[in-house]
Amino acid sequence: MTGAERGEQITADIVQRTGITEAMIERLVHSFYTKVRSDPMLAPVFDARISDWEPHLKQMCAFWSSVALMTGRYHGTPMVKHMPLPVDAAHFDRWLELFETTARELCQPTAAAHFVERARRIAASLEMGVAGGQGVMLGVGERFRRDTTGAVQ
Repeated sequence: MTGAERGEQITADIVQRTGITEAMIERLVHSFYTKVRSDPMLAPVFDARISDWEPHLKQMCAFWSSVALMTGRYHGTPMVKHMPLPVDAAHFDRWLELFETTARELCQPTAAAHFVERARRIAASLEMGVAGGQGVMLGVGERFRRDTTGAVQ
């Protein structure tokens, strides 16, 4: 079996086990970012950086296809993009809250659990990267916090 065939088999196995499809990913991404764009905490972070949402949504669909279905469609550097953002643990918690709510609203339980488990790992990794970019090494169980001025605590 070639590498490409193995990749196709992995994706097919995930689809069969979870019911996740590219159409489901597209609905999830678009619904989630609709919520993000109206969220008082998250919208300002995105509004400051994204003026044309269609390319971002397309990229996020590719990202979640790669994360959820192992398709390899995404070829970006999410850590590099997130490190300079003025975000902390509260932002990641809110992002997760909206993502988990959206996944549970739109997906069957097995698919929602698959998405949520990956989202939690991604959020933890990005929070650690953002902290590291600010010179903060997080210990096990520690969270990255800024004060109300945006300074690192």
